[in-house]
Amino acid sequence: MVEPVAIAALAIESATGYPDPLYRGIGHPVGLFARIINALETRWNQPDRPERQRRRLGIAATMLLVIGAFTGALVLEQILWSWLGQWGWIGVAIAAVPGLAQRSLHQHVAAVAQALAAGDLDAARHKVAMIVGRDTAQLDESGIARAGIESLAESFCDGVVAPAFWLMLLGLPGLYAYKAINTADSLIGHKEERWRAYGWAAARLDDIANWIPARLAGVLICLAGRGGWNTMRRDARLHASPNAGWPEAAMAGVLDVRLGGPVSYDGVAHDKPWLGNGRGEVSAEDITEALSVYRHACLLLWVIAGAYAWAL
Repeated sequence: MVEPVAIAALAIESATGYPDPLYRGIGHPVGLFARIINALETRWNQPDRPERQRRRLGIAATMLLVIGAFTGALVLEQILWSWLGQWGWIGVAIAAVPGLAQRSLHQHVAAVAQALAAGDLDAARHKVAMIVGRDTAQLDESGIARAGIESLAESFCDGVVAPAFWLMLLGLPGLYAYKAINTADSLIGHKEERWRAYGWAAARLDDIANWIPARLAGVLICLAGRGGWNTMRRDARLHASPNAGWPEAAMAGVLDVRLGGPVSYDGVAHDKPWLGNGRGEVSAEDITEALSVYRHACLLLWVIAGAYAWAL
């Protein structure tokens, strides 16, 4: 039997999250990854360097980060097993908690729903700006709700399913290597001129790392919401990302709403395709329903993690 590390980590994180005193005391692993990425980017991604050289340096930076995260987590995993013996899996599960985001994701999206339900659009814009990259200052109620639901669906993959998947597959090193890749993609894996060459490796590696988890996340959302299959199959590939469209289209189908559509980033309008063919007006009630689907999808992931532990 494989020790139930993944399901234990999911259960602990759902109950405790990443405690604020711990965050204030030692920070968060993702914060360490971000500092390394930014330091290397400042030193290596100089605009006067040839594009080919910046791409090579971006590959080197990404690989250094991933190898470092994998190796550090592997050492920590071995230390925990050595110290705790047969109970080492509990230590590994606790060490995996910072790599998961079930609780924090739910809290952030629920805060958006609460502000919208109270009719406080300014507070809702502020809350949703904490979890999305788009411009939020001019969003109406429907735009805010849509942004919150899209972030919930996409982050279900990035923050829950993918980390748990790599934890089950490769243990603690797999989880933290994934978090390093995902953090690098979020910081430098962009198409703008500054990052296009340097962040190429981070973006491509993130696409690969999320390929299976994104589709699994979409399936879990459809199962949890008892529907959405046709929308997911039809619209998932319309998304610019090869992965984000799967959970987002699934959620659009489950809720019978339209997600995606035109958005603005840094004052520049982007005409994104619509996912789903349901209602165009989205509200706080839809966020609440999406959160219910999310909770059930997380529980289904727990079932998979438990079955994995007992089957192998």
